[in-house]
Amino acid sequence: MLARRLSAEGDVCGVDSAAWETRPPKVPVYRADLRKREFEDVIRTERPDAVVHLGSVRHFRGDAGNRHDINVRGTQKVLQHCSDYGVEKLVVVSSGTVYGALPDNPFFMDEDHPLSASRDYPEIRDLIEVDTLASGFLWKAPGVTTAVLRPVHILGPNTRSMMGQFLRLERPPTLMGFDPVMQVMHESDMVEAIVRTLEVGLNGVYNVTGPGEVPLLTAVRETGGRAFPVPEFLFRTALRELFPWSVVPWPEGVIDFLKYPATLSGKLFESATGFQPLFGLRETFRGLDA
Repeated sequence: MLARRLSAEGDVCGVDSAAWETRPPKVPVYRADLRKREFEDVIRTERPDAVVHLGSVRHFRGDAGNRHDINVRGTQKVLQHCSDYGVEKLVVVSSGTVYGALPDNPFFMDEDHPLSASRDYPEIRDLIEVDTLASGFLWKAPGVTTAVLRPVHILGPNTRSMMGQFLRLERPPTLMGFDPVMQVMHESDMVEAIVRTLEVGLNGVYNVTGPGEVPLLTAVRETGGRAFPVPEFLFRTALRELFPWSVVPWPEGVIDFLKYPATLSGKLFESATGFQPLFGLRETFRGLDA
């Protein structure tokens, strides 16, 4: 979606370790691993003015060590090559989940709030490391205009986010007695947020939010599901025992996002770019599998 949007205004190429069958016309794609010399060859040959780094593994399928290596060492290579080959603008798409869902979280956390997700959710420690590397790059490479975006949950028919996976279930399990407020945004709005970031030339760390907040149970209902309330001790035990065997797709740490609010303030990004989401909450939920 981003390549299609940007290719209408300039030259775009993609890099992926897998075949990209649905790439837009006239968008060349290089088969390359971010961690290897072949990726550096792409940057050296193409000499891009801007790089958008979307190449992080967000799911938990496969080896955890390999996921960490792809995310952390791959990001290190992206940052290094951007510095070495004169890239003018870099956008790193992180996630709002890096703040964590904790009982003492304030409502509408700003960009200065500590990244505490790994405290009870160690499986996403690598995503926090990626965010920290990119944030530190702002100071290490002042010649590269760098923006780190921390979006709320992204939903849409082309996006396979963890929250999207959860809301696609006919009977999603929820924690008995809890109904935390959550935030979502449409995948098309996230594309526009990245485009605006490039157009404005943002430098810094920014939360990106959608059209508002909604209780989790309302989100389940709006996406056509029926919540299946489960006592917390049973839910935790099930994930703790079954996740290591790949019987369930989520580790135990995800439970806190079904228990505590983790809402972000997007005022800084809105002020810097004028960004306003085009899709409302109902459109975003109803378009999950459109």
